[in-house]
Amino acid sequence: MRNGNGLKAAGPDLAAALPEGVLRPIEPRHLEEPRGRYHGQAGLLAAPRDVEEAAAIVRVCAAARVGIVPLGGGTGLVAGQVMPDGPAPLLLSLERMTRIRETLPMENVLLAEAGATLQAVRDAAAGAGRLFPLSLASQGSATIGGNLSTNAGGVNALRYGTARALCLGIEAVLPDGAILRDLKRLRKDNTGYDIRDLLIGAEGTLGIITAASLRLVQPPAGVGVALMVVPDPAAALALLARAQARFGEGVTAFELISGQGLRFLTETMPDLRQPFAAPPDWMVLIELGLPAGLDPDAALEALFVTGVDAGLVMDGLIARSGQQAADFWRLREEIPEGNRRVGAISSHDIALPLSEVPRFILDAGAMVAAMGDMRINCFGHLGDGNLHYNVFPAVGRHRAEYDALRPRVQEAVHEMVVARGGSFSAEHGVGRLKVRDLERWADPARLAAMRAIKAALDPLGIMNPGAVLA
Repeated sequence: MRNGNGLKAAGPDLAAALPEGVLRPIEPRHLEEPRGRYHGQAGLLAAPRDVEEAAAIVRVCAAARVGIVPLGGGTGLVAGQVMPDGPAPLLLSLERMTRIRETLPMENVLLAEAGATLQAVRDAAAGAGRLFPLSLASQGSATIGGNLSTNAGGVNALRYGTARALCLGIEAVLPDGAILRDLKRLRKDNTGYDIRDLLIGAEGTLGIITAASLRLVQPPAGVGVALMVVPDPAAALALLARAQARFGEGVTAFELISGQGLRFLTETMPDLRQPFAAPPDWMVLIELGLPAGLDPDAALEALFVTGVDAGLVMDGLIARSGQQAADFWRLREEIPEGNRRVGAISSHDIALPLSEVPRFILDAGAMVAAMGDMRINCFGHLGDGNLHYNVFPAVGRHRAEYDALRPRVQEAVHEMVVARGGSFSAEHGVGRLKVRDLERWADPARLAAMRAIKAALDPLGIMNPGAVLA
């Protein structure tokens, strides 16, 4: 395993193996994560310009048994990008590998380096008349390498799948410094074990993704966006079923929003325009993307009418312009920022079978209320069962007052999720934050297989030490 003096010894070797400028000063931003619960450490930072330089870095670190922490946009929420304990690692930043290498609209493929932001990839696809459908609130700073390493989900996973479903091939550096050159553009390739899928979602523990061939799609001819007020999450789920029965894969996004989330926005961002005078307890944001010849606004109006008739919808607004649609989406996308400003006691990125969602929300709310005076903001991607279930201090109190209670809240919520056949990590990954949760609740055979894979590919344990597996 790692040698405490390894990085000091590796420094001259790295300097000799790399062009000038690859080793760079460490800045505070390199050691931070968005929630401020962890602070990283590092002895060196290397920012390669291409895969060959990245491979040279890994080879020197492997020889010296130095841990490597890959760094993308730094937006991860489970501390996978910061290493607070143990011998100081080398940070391998992909910030200089940002090229869009090629766009092939006839193939619906785009090749991007891992340091390219998600927004840059979406813009490049749009410039070619295509859509890269992965969409996150942090897409201006989140990078493609990080999206793939965590198998990011986002608001369009309902229709297009997670990052894994949008990747055709990858280029990566393996733990011994070998370069995996597998930037295939194929939809079908049955040639043995799928190393691509193994590295996607591995959070940098099995190798470092340096580039990817990404799947593009034709943009829908017509897009419609609406907010509909529903009496409760059960009604929201019933409305989703009606929408999918009518429009099939035309339902691009179906987001659940709680009144508490809107009240947090009023509290922390009073200038943000809200669509209803009084925040409803529950509402859904629906986006339809339909082919030519179908009117998405008319489709949303018909869904609204049938929803009202069935007692599933109480009120609603259909966006009448692109700006209004953007305003509706901004409301949804600012909810995490409102949460951050209030300061959560415990945040949970969970997934549940769809039929379990309404009962879970009721039961978990009662459980949290019995534990103390706290507020809950439950919101997220209802279409694929991914909820962000976050617990906050009572009005006038600070999250630090609940530090002793926080582990109990997190364990109780996760235990309730797992008991219902759900996952305690839907789209953010395991990182370092949820390592113990994985050890406790993962299927034993699955966990043993994961450890065997890690030992086979990274026998020295240098790739992102302490992330995913203890």
